[in-house]
Amino acid sequence: MEMYRSHVMICRGTGCSSSNSELIAKNFEEEIKKNGLEKEVIVERTGCFGLCALGPVVIVYPEAAFYSQVKPEDVAEIVSEHLLKGRVVKRLIYHEAVEEDRLKSLDEVPFYKKQVRVALRNCGVINPEDIDEYIAFDGYKALEKVLTEMTPESVIDTVKQSGLRGRGGGGFPTGNKWQFAAASKGDKKYVCCNADEGDPGAFMDRSVLEGDPHAVIEAMTIAGYAIGSDQGYIYVRAEYPIAVKRLTIAIIQAREYGLLGKNILGSGFNFDIEIRLGAGAFVCGEETALMRSIEGKRGMPTPRPPFPAVKGLFGKPTILNNVETYANIPQIIVKGPEWFRSMGTEKSKGTKVFALGGKIHNTGLVEVPMGTTLREIVYDIGGGIPNNRPFKAAQTGGPSGGCIPASEIDVPMDYDNLIALGSMMGSGGLIVMDDTTCMVDIARFFLDFTVDESCGKCTPCREGTKRMLEILERICDGKGEEGDIETLEKLAVTIKSSALCGLGQTAPNPVLSTIKYFRDEYEAHIRDKRCPAGVCQSLLQYNIDSEKCKGCTICAKNCPAGAISGKVKEPHVIDQSKCLKCGVCMVKCPFKAISKR
Repeated sequence: MEMYRSHVMICRGTGCSSSNSELIAKNFEEEIKKNGLEKEVIVERTGCFGLCALGPVVIVYPEAAFYSQVKPEDVAEIVSEHLLKGRVVKRLIYHEAVEEDRLKSLDEVPFYKKQVRVALRNCGVINPEDIDEYIAFDGYKALEKVLTEMTPESVIDTVKQSGLRGRGGGGFPTGNKWQFAAASKGDKKYVCCNADEGDPGAFMDRSVLEGDPHAVIEAMTIAGYAIGSDQGYIYVRAEYPIAVKRLTIAIIQAREYGLLGKNILGSGFNFDIEIRLGAGAFVCGEETALMRSIEGKRGMPTPRPPFPAVKGLFGKPTILNNVETYANIPQIIVKGPEWFRSMGTEKSKGTKVFALGGKIHNTGLVEVPMGTTLREIVYDIGGGIPNNRPFKAAQTGGPSGGCIPASEIDVPMDYDNLIALGSMMGSGGLIVMDDTTCMVDIARFFLDFTVDESCGKCTPCREGTKRMLEILERICDGKGEEGDIETLEKLAVTIKSSALCGLGQTAPNPVLSTIKYFRDEYEAHIRDKRCPAGVCQSLLQYNIDSEKCKGCTICAKNCPAGAISGKVKEPHVIDQSKCLKCGVCMVKCPFKAISKR
């Protein structure tokens, strides 16, 4: 085995890849060779480091120098200064990773300080395309333990004792799901992985597959042993090409090492995995629709019962968990259920990965113990809101979730607390909003997504959500009427109680939660024909400050509707009846005399 004095770790997740990280990696290799360092320094392509807002990210070990927003043209300087001369290039170091002249360890950086990485433990640490690196970090140790020391029953008991709940949204106890499938009679059983991940702003599962695909393969194989299955399927969206590529490589490698296929590790146990590509339909995240899609049918939900554990894929007993759920399994087996239970809250054990986005400094992936407060995630980890604007709300659970208002910012983030607030954990998307966000518009956005993605099988979802969207669009256009809020609430209750699948039943959640906590904004739109956040274009009013206006006529010349009048060197005025609310005047005014409200 070759030894190197320095390891250059370059993120090759989707985010950094879109910002030329592969070119950066190639430049590093060329510059290292040019400086005669190829026997001393190695370049490793890794998965996501988590801090996506600062990508492309390069970390150089052993110093753990955290270089952020690296450009291809920066590489030569890093190689010549840091790798050749031993001088860190301070201008490229992430400012929170350095203190005076001392480099901080990653554990000291605020973004990472409160994180506990279980599902993301290997992301950014190993080369996901090298099985040997996964094995070096205790990879497949759990599988070995299961096949040599444990019975299927004891595996299920271990998962049950850990308190692991499904990380895909519903939060159903994973061990119970496995037990039901194990108890079901059948000549064939299946293990499925939901890697479809269709929530807007969510990229947790994608990052695990890109950064640590073997963890999912190992966990699915363990699940197969536990329930008596010899076949697994990973359903992954085709829009994740890097994830698909790395999964494919990992499956081939696992087969070559005897960790997939026939007689795994000489135990007599057979298990193999196939990849199935999804076309991006949101409804295929629902378990019965996903299984129909794997079967080659149109992805549409089917009534339950029977549940998949009894009659699932191809009519056989099946378990389905998402990527993050599986990523926890190997660590639970190796470290024990007590270790996992030591993290989290009474009813929500372990950690949770959140995709942090929206009005937040540190956009990216965070993994924290269940029960971590929203305030800690937003301010301590996320770095707060740009321009010091006030926190207004956070959307969790995507289109199936709801909004958490500022008054509940100290809520411990776990399954039960979020449901009590009218939201849900979902897969882990967390979108932060400030006072410039219109909550009516947010509800409209998510419902528009749901309407577009509805499979159309059941009337409540197909027609009910469409009617709700029409009302919301009217309200945002300044045409809302008295009684609209009540109509929205009635429609929401009907859809929740009668839609066929979980996606339809939860579709009204963003509307209900915004009405609950931000009813005054709805009333302002309807009664006052005013958008308090200044977002809804039809409700905006542009005004010229007579004291700031110099009468330069630039606004009048650029107004497409001829709505602005006034003499040269005298204050101008806007005719609100003619104004198109396009905002051109505000953009063009050199004296900042025009404002909107």
